[in-house]
Amino acid sequence: QVQLVESGGRLVQAGDSLRLSCAASGPIVSSYVMGWFRQAPGKEREFVAAISRSGRDTAYADSVKGRSTISRDGARNTVYLHMSSLKPEDTADYYCAASTNWASLTLPLLGHEYDLWGQGTQVTVSS
Repeated sequence: QVQLVESGGRLVQAGDSLRLSCAASGPIVSSYVMGWFRQAPGKEREFVAAISRSGRDTAYADSVKGRSTISRDGARNTVYLHMSSLKPEDTADYYCAASTNWASLTLPLLGHEYDLWGQGTQVTVSS
C-alpha cells in the first residue's frame, strides 16, 4: 500500500525558515501531481502548494507565495516544501497529498482533487 510520510515540522521563531519533506513508499512522486495543504486549529484545511509530475509547473496559495518553494526529488521519491520568513499564522498541521488521476493541464488546488494523504507534520511559529 502506498504511503506518504511527512516530516520536518517543529517549533520555530517568526522569520525562520523550514523545510518539510514528504517521503513516498512507492514510485509515485514522479507519477502523480503532488501537493501540500495545511490546517490550523479551528480552521478548515487550505491549499498551500502543488507541483506537476515533471516538476516544471508549480502553484502556490497567495498566503505563501514568494516565500515558499515546492520541489520534488524523483531519486529519493520525496517532495519538499521550503518555507521562509515564517509567520505565526503559518502555524498548522501540514499535509502532503497525491493526485493519482489528474488529467488537467492546470494543477489541482482543492483537497477533494487529491486521493492520497499523509498523516501530517506540525509546524508551530512563535512570535
